[in-house]
Amino acid sequence: MTSAMKQGAMFACAAALVAVGCKSVETDGQGGNASSSSGTASGMGGSGGWVPPANALSVDIGDITVMPGQDNTQCVTKRLHNVGPIHVGTIHNELVGVSHHMIVYKVADTTEAPDPVNCQPFTDALDATKGAPLMITQKHEETLNLPDGVAFALDDNQMVRLEMHYVNPGQSPMTVHGTSTFVPMDESKFQNEAGFLFAGSVDVSLPPMQKTSVEAFVALPSVLDGINVFAVTGHEHQFGTNVTVGMGPKGGTTSVYAPQGFSWAEPPTERLDPPAVLPAGGGLDIKCDWDNTSANTVKFGEKASDEMCFAWLYYWPNKGPRVCFHTNQFGGVDACCPDDPQLCMYLTN
Repeated sequence: MTSAMKQGAMFACAAALVAVGCKSVETDGQGGNASSSSGTASGMGGSGGWVPPANALSVDIGDITVMPGQDNTQCVTKRLHNVGPIHVGTIHNELVGVSHHMIVYKVADTTEAPDPVNCQPFTDALDATKGAPLMITQKHEETLNLPDGVAFALDDNQMVRLEMHYVNPGQSPMTVHGTSTFVPMDESKFQNEAGFLFAGSVDVSLPPMQKTSVEAFVALPSVLDGINVFAVTGHEHQFGTNVTVGMGPKGGTTSVYAPQGFSWAEPPTERLDPPAVLPAGGGLDIKCDWDNTSANTVKFGEKASDEMCFAWLYYWPNKGPRVCFHTNQFGGVDACCPDDPQLCMYLTN
C-alpha cells in the first residue's frame, strides 16, 4: 500500500470504526443498575417461547433507564461461570425496551464490571488477544443455532461483555434490558470453531428527500479463503430499506443475502445451508438502499440519526474476528483489521 493510500485507509478506517467502535462516541453519562448476575438460565423462557435447556448459562445487562432523546452505548462484563472450557452451539439473545442493538463478546478481562458504564462500541474487537465478537442482535429476540459440529470456543469461567446501544425516541423515560444465553454442545460432537466477520462500505451520504443506493465490493484477505459462511445479517439505520450481499470474485458474486420484506429495525438473519464457500481472492458485494425522508443530508456514523451499510457474517473455521470495508475515496481503498498491524495499532491507540 502506498503512503497516500495508507493515509487514506487510516482516515476511512477511523471513520468506519467510529461507527462500530475504537473511538469514543458522545454520551451524556446516564447510567443504570445491573439486575441479576451471571448464572444458569434454567426456567428463563424468552418472550417468544424459547426455553433454554438445563445446562444453559446466561449474562444480562440492565435495567437501564433511558431518558427521552438519549442515544448511548453502555457495557457490562460478567463471568459466565462455566466449569472448564466449553463449546457453545446456540446463543439466544433477548432485548426488552428501547435497545437499538446488543453485541455479545468473549473477552480476556479478569475483573467483572457488572454495572452498566459508558463504553466505546466494538471495544477490543480488533485485538484477538483481548476479545472477539460472538453475536450481534438487533431484534427483540433472536436465536443463533450453529451448524452441526460448529461452535464458539469458550475458556473456563469465561468472561463475557454485553455492549448495548440504545435509543429512546419517545417523550418519557423508558428502560432497556438485555440477556444473552449460551447453550453448550456435547463435546464429542465438536468439529470446527465458529468465527465472526463485519464488512461494508463507509461511502454513505444521503441527500434529503431522496432515495439513494450504495454498492461496494469489499475485497477480503487471503487468510479467509475457503471459509464456510453459514449465516448473514444486513445492517442499516432508520432510513434503510434493503441490504443485499453477494459473495465470490469481483464481478461474479453469488447472492448469499437477499431477504424478503427487509426491516432495518429487525433485520433478518438468513441461514445458508449448505454454507457458502469464499473462493480464493474473493470478497463481498454489499448493496444498501435508503429513503431519506428528512430535510437533512445524512452521513455515515454510529448514532441512530446517522446511517450505515454493513453486514455481519458467521463462518467456520475460525480465522479471528475482522472488520473489513471499502471506500471509493483516495482512489479506492480496501482495508481489513487486524490484518494491517500498523494501521490497526494506529486505530486502537
